[in-house]
Amino acid sequence: MNLLRALATVSGMTLLSRILGFVRDFVIARAFGAGLATDAFFVAFKLPNLLRRMFAEGAFSQAFVPILGEYKNKRSTEDTRTLVDHVASLLSIVLFAITAIGIAAAPLLVWVSAPGFSADAGKFELTVTLTRITFPYIFFMSLVALAGGLLNSWSRFALPAFTPVLLNISFIAMALFAAPYFDPPVLALAWAVFIGGLLQMAIQIPALKKIAMLPRPTLNWRAAWADPGVRRIATLMGPALIGVSVSQVSLLINTIFASFLATGSVSWLYYADRLMEFPSGMLGAALGTILLPSLSRYHASENHVEYSKLLDWGLRLTLLLAAPAAVGLAILAVPLIATLFFHGAFAAEDVFRTREALVAYTVGLTGLILVKVLAPGFYARQNVKTPVRIALISLAATQLMNLAFIGWIGHAGLALSIGLAACLNAGMLYRGLRRLDIYHPQPGWTGFVLKLLLALLVMAGVLWFGMGREAAWLQADFMQRTIHLAWLVPLGAAAYFATLWAFGFRLGDFKRRTAV
Repeated sequence: MNLLRALATVSGMTLLSRILGFVRDFVIARAFGAGLATDAFFVAFKLPNLLRRMFAEGAFSQAFVPILGEYKNKRSTEDTRTLVDHVASLLSIVLFAITAIGIAAAPLLVWVSAPGFSADAGKFELTVTLTRITFPYIFFMSLVALAGGLLNSWSRFALPAFTPVLLNISFIAMALFAAPYFDPPVLALAWAVFIGGLLQMAIQIPALKKIAMLPRPTLNWRAAWADPGVRRIATLMGPALIGVSVSQVSLLINTIFASFLATGSVSWLYYADRLMEFPSGMLGAALGTILLPSLSRYHASENHVEYSKLLDWGLRLTLLLAAPAAVGLAILAVPLIATLFFHGAFAAEDVFRTREALVAYTVGLTGLILVKVLAPGFYARQNVKTPVRIALISLAATQLMNLAFIGWIGHAGLALSIGLAACLNAGMLYRGLRRLDIYHPQPGWTGFVLKLLLALLVMAGVLWFGMGREAAWLQADFMQRTIHLAWLVPLGAAAYFATLWAFGFRLGDFKRRTAV
């Protein structure tokens, strides 16, 4: 399997999803702006989305995929199918219970996640209602994560990467066509989450049938729990859940802090985070998706040399692509925000407040993506304790920085603390891999970094001069902004890659193959 091609496939599907995500945010910003209704929805959506990232795409995937890879490589097909059936059975039962509890406890969840909303009874009740509608999303997405882990382990990367598109389509359709029929209209966004989750789950079924791994769940939880493979997954999930929870808990705590700041703070952070998720999803999530199954296979076959080389490949690609993304987002913050969101109820003040959060986030973008590459180096070896310890240290550092920054730069301080903590997390993960003799850097790193820095300087200069005055972006109409960005972004990318090419970088240098 060509890993670079697999990365391109996953990144391409993620790009489609992100583009539709921006269309979604454009539609939401134009229809609802940044105010009471959007603050309520973003808090309500954050709760099930938080659990999705923590449990479904986080702890569960990190525990399930390595064990699944071991079974696939060392056990019979029937043993693997039995494991999948038992995991699906137990997972469904647990998820149903969690969903029911979440719906019943919605007022408590809202009070904990956004205590500042309790001062406004209407805002609080609206958030509770939205939370109850969106909470089943965690049920659907956990089953989607199960399906995605299976398909990725069989090198079927395209469909799991495509499924988020369905959520964005659901958002766009409901916001454009269904919102006028709801009272208040923001309820349409909550139902979009429910419908989008259901569609993502349903589309996986034919693909699972093709690889003969469609789960056959039962209500016999005792038989499922008695499976040694299930127990090993559960054992790994406990500490993995703590580890992957850190960044999400940080985001939740930031929401708590932001709920006490000026109205709109939650929304400014949300829109900035959406722009950050574009490169983070395209590169970080994509690399993590293809690296974990491949690393698990190398670990199962005890091929330590190729294991280390694969990590090195991932780190170089991360720096090659994440660093220019961070620089580009920081320089083009106002042009991007103005083009995407400066419409309808989204005011000029919202543009600059969102810019502050985005620039702060970009400080840690490379670190955030590096964590997605370095952490699988531990999880593939079924070592979750080391990343957990590092994650807890990062969480503590985040809160200390929150206290230091929030009084200084307000909501932007909350974004800055997350970015700096991500860099700390990545640095400690790297140090851990080296200390445990898991990763050995390949030759040529010094020259690689120096050439990269020079290319970044060239790109930054091109973008800075090509951008012009920030005020002009607010005065221009949508078409003028779009045309300007349409030539400016490719020009910056061309300057960056042309400089690298002049220094001897070639696409073939980053091709890598691994066993299917």
